[in-house]
Amino acid sequence: MADSAITFSFGASDLAAGADSENRALVRRLCAAEEAAYEELLRRFEHPIYNLVCRLTDHPEDGADVTQEVFLKVFRGIGSFRGKSSLKTWIYRIAVNEARNHRRSFLRHRKQEVRLEPEGGESMGCADWVADPSPSPYEIVLDHEAEQLIERTLAELNPNFRAALVLRDIEGMPYEEISEILEISLGTVKSRIVRGREALKERLAAHLEPSPQPFARREGLVAR
Repeated sequence: MADSAITFSFGASDLAAGADSENRALVRRLCAAEEAAYEELLRRFEHPIYNLVCRLTDHPEDGADVTQEVFLKVFRGIGSFRGKSSLKTWIYRIAVNEARNHRRSFLRHRKQEVRLEPEGGESMGCADWVADPSPSPYEIVLDHEAEQLIERTLAELNPNFRAALVLRDIEGMPYEEISEILEISLGTVKSRIVRGREALKERLAAHLEPSPQPFARREGLVAR
């Protein structure tokens, strides 16, 4: 007689309940200062949080420092976590706020722009050693080039639109969770996403529009 297979089906509610139970257990272990719990939290959230703050700050090179500050606040504040939202939502809210604070702090404390011309007594200025950041089609594949263009264009958006767009279209979060993270109404979330997508589309179109050739520009001036 053939062996009979027993299968179990789990609904979305069962999976969500399991995740909530797992998160509650992790929070208890964190509150007990278990080293393994800290390692598990970092293994689960460090990489996505790093990607998130890099996209939300105007200076992605500061992503590691901002991420470190996020987890310091998580570790210090875990005792105040009351479970009114999911652990993920709580951590993402801290990350969004920390990225916003970093951006404001940078703008407030910036004292001078990078000089492109050498000062007296200097043989080289920044323009001599700063590499051209624009990608070459001969050095990278098309997909990577397109991805870089999207990332650069995303960084140009209004920070409020950018945050909503990253959480929805890149992180894949539901509207309700984005509302909790950003602490704004559901209607405002949807409005920012729609307006952010439209702004992103317009800016991408502007970047992809070919520059007019010199002769084409002169043609209107010299034609008789």
